[in-house]
Amino acid sequence: MNDKLLTAVTFDSLHLPPALKQGVDEAEFTFCTPIQAKALPLALAGQDVEGKAQTGTGKTAAFLLAIMNHLLRCPPPSKHKEGDPRAIVLAPTRELAIQIHKDAELLGKHTALRICVVYGGAAYESQRETLRAGIDVLIGTPGRTIDYLKQRIFSLKSIQAVVLDEADRMFDLGFIKDIRYLLRRMPPPEKRLNLLFSATLSHRVSELAYEHMNAPTVVNASPEQVMVGKVDQVLYHVSREEKIPLLLGLLKRIEVTRTIIFVNTKRTAERVAAYLTAHDFHAGILSGDVPQQKRLRLLERFRHGQLPILVATDVAARGLHIPDVSHIFNFDLPQDPEDYVHRIGRTARAGAGGDALSFACEEYVYSLPEIEAFIGSKIPTEPVVDGLLMRPISLRKRPRRAPQAGQSAPASDEHQTPSTSARKRGGASASGTRSTASAKRRRVTETQGKRSQGQKSDRSADALATTHSGEDR
Repeated sequence: MNDKLLTAVTFDSLHLPPALKQGVDEAEFTFCTPIQAKALPLALAGQDVEGKAQTGTGKTAAFLLAIMNHLLRCPPPSKHKEGDPRAIVLAPTRELAIQIHKDAELLGKHTALRICVVYGGAAYESQRETLRAGIDVLIGTPGRTIDYLKQRIFSLKSIQAVVLDEADRMFDLGFIKDIRYLLRRMPPPEKRLNLLFSATLSHRVSELAYEHMNAPTVVNASPEQVMVGKVDQVLYHVSREEKIPLLLGLLKRIEVTRTIIFVNTKRTAERVAAYLTAHDFHAGILSGDVPQQKRLRLLERFRHGQLPILVATDVAARGLHIPDVSHIFNFDLPQDPEDYVHRIGRTARAGAGGDALSFACEEYVYSLPEIEAFIGSKIPTEPVVDGLLMRPISLRKRPRRAPQAGQSAPASDEHQTPSTSARKRGGASASGTRSTASAKRRRVTETQGKRSQGQKSDRSADALATTHSGEDR
């Protein structure tokens, strides 16, 4: 943690329970960050808090210490069923829930509190079995939490503390109905500790706090100007066709150790990653439809410096604590001004320095005025000179695989796709079937005609014989 981001308030002065203080000491926390210094005294005294703080400034530790302290000092409710959670932390994304769980295990290592994380996309059965075994603190995403709740694997009737992290993101992702569903199945607000933390607090978030919290104290430790104060920002006005050449040219000029390139769509992420790979940059893609286990492996490799570049959509823009990110590229300007703050917040975390380079093309430049109004300043611009542009290698389609030994490619279908060849073979097969059927019908008709003519000849012969017989008589 950067010393410039710390306050004079020490964790020793907070009088935490010994078991909790031991975890704080092992995490090497000595002085509080601004959000911790403002929120923890209130929360430790049992007051509800609505906190605003930039990600990476210690708000996760603030609410975890607050709810663990509450559980250690307050006995369970009289009607508490053993194994049901006593505290719940709700996060908008799987990655954020996993990160909170890691921090909770570190800080609560000596408390004997049972901590569980649940999220979609992986480990369904093992998560359910962990819940059945009994827990004290439940950390999870809204959807998976409701799934298990509806199966009656646990109850929320004994909840003594609740945390909503990144509440504004809950609204953006459409989770607010799920949040209200869960809150209405807990004890009333006055019978629990309620904490809400976010990098931004909108009117709708404050309305949610008013509805489901008990007169919370608003704590603001992150004005918009401070959010981006440690980040060196640069803006390049560039055409859409020049974005790849500019990106490659800039990457060649910097020492790429831990860099995130943000894009707006999965298709753009795949295209950017393909160009990076073609130019010998080792990059991975992090988007919403990447399987959960693969996403976790990518993040771990990125954290440990094994993967220098991550091409990401906004799924990774919030809540993830990835230290020492040196550069952020906004390959596409975000359409939401708040996402700009969260993106560049991946660098300069915990008061460190960092660089954010943004490309304003004709497709996304329209969001620039809103971004600059939101952060309260103009983003410095740099000209795009020829020396910055690097001519990219053409991405050609992979050549057709040569036939294996003993096999020969059909002459007429050499450049046809398998489906086309199949359709032609199917058409030929159908035509052959129709020809065979027609031949059969012709043979049947001819046979019937011969039989008919034979029958007519027989009848004529009989008639002639009868006539002759009559004449004889």
